[in-house]
This record gives sequence, C-alpha cells and structure tokens, in this order.
Amino acid sequence: MASVILGIDPGTQLLGFGIVSVEGKKASYVDMGVLDLRKEPDAYTKLQAIYDCISEVCKSYHPTELAIESPFYGKNAQVVLKLGRAQGAAILAAKEYGVASVTEYAPRKAKEAIVGNGAASKEQVQLMLEKTLGVKLESKHLDATDALAIALCHHFESQKSIGYAKGSGGWERFLKENPDRIK
Repeated sequence: MASVILGIDPGTQLLGFGIVSVEGKKASYVDMGVLDLRKEPDAYTKLQAIYDCISEVCKSYHPTELAIESPFYGKNAQVVLKLGRAQGAAILAAKEYGVASVTEYAPRKAKEAIVGNGAASKEQVQLMLEKTLGVKLESKHLDATDALAIALCHHFESQKSIGYAKGSGGWERFLKENPDRIK
C-alpha cells in the first residue's frame, strides 16, 4: 500500500506544501503549492487560513504522514513564536484529518538529505528535487520546493530506519536496490 507524505514549510507570510507518494522504496511527485498570507489582515486570520488550506490539502490527497520544518532560532524570538503558531495550525489540521504521524525536521537536515549540504540554496534544492523526482519545478514556488524537500527527506529517513543505515549494506545496498536513482 502506498503512503502519502505531506511536507510543510510553515510561514506567516508564505506557507509551502509538497506531497510525495511512496510505493515500496520509490517516491513520486504528487503536487506542491504556496499559500500566500501577506494580504491577510492579522495573525489570527492567517492561522485560520493555514488551518483551512492544510485541511483542504488533506481532503484532496489523503496524506498518511506529515513532515514539517521546525522553527529555527534567529535573533528575534517573536519570529520563532509566530512560526510555531503557523506550525501548530498546520499540524492540528493534519491530525484532525487523521494523519497518523508527524515528524519535524530542521531546515539544514532537509537540505542535507536532498543536496548533501545543509547550507544549500533554495535553487540548489529545487535542482536536486527535479533530478531526483524527474519533474520540472517552477522557480516561483521556492517555498513549496522547500516543503517538497521536507517530504522527501522524511522518505529518506524512513528508508534508513528500515535497513539502509550503516551496518546493513549502506550505500552499496541502496544503490544496488535503486538503480533508477543513479543518473
């Protein structure tokens, strides 16, 4: 049975979402999008819009897992608080829909999983997603590609937990079992 992973890059100005379907060990692109919150009149209306959007995404794509970017600490604690609220609204919508598991990933972790470099640019992440998933992605959706990277990172991390970690054949086994991933 296929699993569907919803990845979310939470934000209070732009929220990105990306969806991959996983059949066996292969992840496939499903959809992605950006919720533009810049014209919403206040913080609480933004939270309602996030909840409504993620509820609709869940109704449309029936995700079984949620992978969400964790807020990172910057110089302004208020930014972290606002991102935490956005994250909470998205998680609540997914959990109310019935998504079984929620996993958080640091932004650097997702970039490292996709590009091999935790400090990669958004454009580098997009390019590697295009190569990995075999799709063409539009540059105007960089928040959505970040969310797609979080979903794919979750898939890769799940693969590690079922046998691609060190001591179980590692890269050699992975490459042997996934020749379509080599270009």
